[in-house]
Amino acid sequence: MAGAVAMTGRGSSVRRIAVIGGGPGGLYAAALLKRLDPDREVTVFERNAPDDTFGFGVVLSDETLGGIEHADPEVYRALSREFVRWDTIDIVHRGRVHTSGGHGFAALGRRRLLEILHERCAGLGVDLRFRTVAPPAAELAAHHDLVIAADGVHSATRVAHADAFGPHITEHRNRYIWLAADFAFDAFRFEIAETPYGVMQVHGYPYAADASTVIVEMREEVWRAAGLDTCDAAESTARCAKFFTEALDGRPLHGNRSSWLAFRTVTNSRWSHGNTVLIGDAAHTAHFSIGSGTKLAVEDALALAACVEEQPDLPAALAAYEAERRPVVASTQRAAAASLRWFEELATYGEQPPRRFAFNLLTRSRRVTHDNLRLRDASFTAAVEEEFGCPPGTPPMFTPFRLRGLELRNRVVVSPMDMYSATDGLPGDFHLVHLGARALGGAGLIMTEMVCVSPEGRITPGCTGLWNTEQAAGWRRITDFVHTSAPGAAIGVQLGHSGRKGSTKLMWEGIDQPLERGNWPLKAASSLPYVPGVNQVPAELDRAGLDAVREHFVAAARRAASSGFDLLELHCAHGYLLSGFLSPLTNHRTDAYGGPLENRLRFPLQVFDAVREVWPGERPMTVRISATDWAEGGTDAADAITIARAFAEHGADAIDVSTGQVVPDERPEYGRSYQTPYADRIRNTVGVPVIAVGAISSWDDVNSLLLAGRADLCALARPHLYDPHWTLHAAAEQGYSGPGAPWPLPYGAGSRTPPTGRTDAPKPRLTLG
Repeated sequence: MAGAVAMTGRGSSVRRIAVIGGGPGGLYAAALLKRLDPDREVTVFERNAPDDTFGFGVVLSDETLGGIEHADPEVYRALSREFVRWDTIDIVHRGRVHTSGGHGFAALGRRRLLEILHERCAGLGVDLRFRTVAPPAAELAAHHDLVIAADGVHSATRVAHADAFGPHITEHRNRYIWLAADFAFDAFRFEIAETPYGVMQVHGYPYAADASTVIVEMREEVWRAAGLDTCDAAESTARCAKFFTEALDGRPLHGNRSSWLAFRTVTNSRWSHGNTVLIGDAAHTAHFSIGSGTKLAVEDALALAACVEEQPDLPAALAAYEAERRPVVASTQRAAAASLRWFEELATYGEQPPRRFAFNLLTRSRRVTHDNLRLRDASFTAAVEEEFGCPPGTPPMFTPFRLRGLELRNRVVVSPMDMYSATDGLPGDFHLVHLGARALGGAGLIMTEMVCVSPEGRITPGCTGLWNTEQAAGWRRITDFVHTSAPGAAIGVQLGHSGRKGSTKLMWEGIDQPLERGNWPLKAASSLPYVPGVNQVPAELDRAGLDAVREHFVAAARRAASSGFDLLELHCAHGYLLSGFLSPLTNHRTDAYGGPLENRLRFPLQVFDAVREVWPGERPMTVRISATDWAEGGTDAADAITIARAFAEHGADAIDVSTGQVVPDERPEYGRSYQTPYADRIRNTVGVPVIAVGAISSWDDVNSLLLAGRADLCALARPHLYDPHWTLHAAAEQGYSGPGAPWPLPYGAGSRTPPTGRTDAPKPRLTLG
């Protein structure tokens, strides 16, 4: 957030403003822009009557209220007089109520919010035109300096100018209905009902002394099985009250033009077109389970008004508005998407221990974390930790975990990272220092990079291997160092074959780019180059080739066992050879190894079985998979469940859940911990231990994922490149010293957290005198 902005007059060129839509965002933008310059002509077009409104209560965060307070104290004072405030969340599941405090909510009726904004606009001289359909945005734009499209999720402006805004709309699979009860809940209430038709849930919260919003939500198949798809509004309302009669204490529910909806996530490539700009739901939506719609619209209005005032002209103002708001909205949408998916998969968490279930729900969006929740409600968090099995004073990440005969001292894994620093596949001093440093740094399990099973199975000339005894001896030197110099640390080997992604340059010379000389022939599931016209066309493996590859894996596994590795991981992800069999985008075979997923699994499972047979029985084996290809027609989350279950049934001790890197035209949904929902779903559907990976960057994330039951181990890559002693520093920062993170004796003086400098909180975004 930028510093406070007073009236500067820079926005004086924006004289005539039209606002399409009289919801909170449109009204607040109108009020702010008129207050910044009373001589402006601001008109709001609203097709409904002043007292028409949809929904019931509106929740606003302290952050949003702070922005309102600084920008318009009069509106803030009016809102403050109406707010219902509470700080507890009740989670009701299987007859048990778990309460967590310290959350801080403020809510009021949507109708009252609109009345306050109507009064403010009228007092400032905004022209409010109710029961008036706005002229098309293009027509308004011809006669106004600025047109603000605040016309909601079904925005006619966005539709009319779709070529300019580039909208993308995703409809989700849960159904929900907005209802209300004529009493106030004591807290924000999540209640789960396991009905004969499936799982249903209530999101309920008070918004007045005698009223609560009650949102009933369920999967579409549950909605249909319950017959709610054929009910009218009155019958739906009555039946929902019966499903949640205990929560309502037998009292009825009522609607307000309520109907069953499927949530739609709206994004746009651009938020402005000429002098027309989108705000609120017209520009973006975020699932109601994080209470974000009105909050985002009001914050959009604040930022737009500030940018109009700050910038020298309207194009600069609209560009600055979008630059400021887009990252904030994207972050909110990622959190909302995580929350939405959690409720879509709610049924998979039903068997979790009760406190873990509650913690899982509270941290579902990844915005509330273990450390944050401990600050809000230490006793609740302590009870969850006790149920998890944390010894007193021990963070979840420093609890041990057993895989077969291997007990890991903590839950932190140094993720496999290709170093491209070997010669002829031989690990050398670099690998000793690289892996040895991270073992000294406290992680429970240190994984090698992908170790190639044959010379032609390398990605680059710098990849390590295990196809001869000299390489095995080189690895033995490293495992001996780990076991003697970092007692209690385990080291695992990841075995793989590059398939169609081989014979390329070192990463820093051109990732996935073919070698200019010294190429070797490639083999893969099908004769499909990674990038057509760029990468080499591989030969499709025939029967003899399949047998040879399998034996290369077996021979490498034998060498890995003699080299002293504690764990073996089979690399079936990221588009390499075994992954190439699993994805329908890379496997076009017509024999027994192609076609349906059952067939595509056949060769990877045969390799797994052959390796498991020679790998020592007491040592665990894991499998890394890409749980989605991030591409249309590729492996998806449902396929990942089938793949994980198949490997588990064949004896995999854990599934290392990654995503993507299978096809070059993938479209990943990047963000903090963005791959962990796939690990979560596999763990709680298949029941197999999982290793979560993917932009897990803080010890707080690790603790949160573990305590919520979304993962058993957490693998981190870049944080361990930034800080080889990441795990020990995480222990120091949490004030932990114990068997889960022992400091090497020579490093003992480093166990004290260095002092840090002071940082100031950001100033308000907009202040008007």
